[in-house]
Amino acid sequence: MNSLQGKKILLAMSGGIAAFKVAELARSLIQEGAEVQVAMSDAATHFMTPVTMQALTGKPVYISQWDARIPNNMAHIELSRQADVILIAPASADLMAKIALGLADDLISTICLARECPLIVVPAMNKQMWDNSATQRNVAQLQKDSVSVLGPTSGSQACGENGMGRMLEAHQILEGVIAFFQPKVLQGKKVLITAGPTYEAIDPVRGITNKSSGKMGFAIAQAALEAGANVELIAGPCHLDTPLEFAGKITRTNITSAEEMHAAVMSKLDCDVFFSVAAVADWRIKNISAEKIKKSSSGSPSLEFEMNADILAEVAKVSQTKKKPYCVGFAAETNDLERHTQEKRAKKNVPMLVANIGPSTFGLDENELLIIEDGKSSKLAKSDKLNLSRQLISLISKKI
Repeated sequence: MNSLQGKKILLAMSGGIAAFKVAELARSLIQEGAEVQVAMSDAATHFMTPVTMQALTGKPVYISQWDARIPNNMAHIELSRQADVILIAPASADLMAKIALGLADDLISTICLARECPLIVVPAMNKQMWDNSATQRNVAQLQKDSVSVLGPTSGSQACGENGMGRMLEAHQILEGVIAFFQPKVLQGKKVLITAGPTYEAIDPVRGITNKSSGKMGFAIAQAALEAGANVELIAGPCHLDTPLEFAGKITRTNITSAEEMHAAVMSKLDCDVFFSVAAVADWRIKNISAEKIKKSSSGSPSLEFEMNADILAEVAKVSQTKKKPYCVGFAAETNDLERHTQEKRAKKNVPMLVANIGPSTFGLDENELLIIEDGKSSKLAKSDKLNLSRQLISLISKKI
């Protein structure tokens, strides 16, 4: 899927050891369909050669604001006017300070001052430089000026220290750029999502769970973030990275049991949309053993079950009183899919229930969805779960 098809990206590089990551970034942007033009500061050429970037993009690299290849000798005007977005990676502390102050003494800073298109900066610097109050003031000013800031993250640095200031990896920057171009149909909305399985303990070492991987819920979280929402993600036991965590608009709460998920959801209902995607256990063990149950020749242990709370139904009752959140449930069935989903939607009294077409979707990257609403049904054709999530977000944005 070419998520950046036809987009023109001016990829500007300032000096820093993180420049080595930009070769892979340029390649990835092009693979997603973007047209990439590179501009480099003089300092950047000490870390990555213009020859490398030209070979990767198939375009000449611009370094000087006096480059005579531009007919009118105004590279800062021509390059910025041709771009849909300017992406600075790595963005050094020095360059961010220049942009924040409106200085223009080299090609990249002049391009930024003359631009009419959006600007994304990807910081990369030593942890002390990032933590310095001057840098933090500059970052705040850039954000106030509607500049998008991706990262940084914490980790090992070339200087041998460890801390905040490390540039995002190429694939994370790519995700951020793709997210930037998604329609902001949920701008400013609050979205609450449950994802993954729950685990109901039998004893300290055994329990009951299900096959949910969390991939669909996490994909919906990413699509909601891309659409401009502030997202609360409540995740059962799974091993997935928090989507677009560097965007700063997601809060993740990890839980284990259905009771913990119920408590977390009911404490976070100040939201506009609730996606109940998690596969929550219907029952829990009433007589949990405090010690490991030993194998016995007398037979299997006797387990006593009790019902867990129906989280979606409870949230639906709240929404009927407060007129929000808009509730979207998910279902997995093994037979009579549409009938069971219709019945479940009516029983839980929610406006929309989404069913996985085929329980074999658990753990896979693709899915096919049946959408049941009051009096009608529709399908979303088989696709990767992120693409399906984007379609679902677009559909729901028209209903809230």
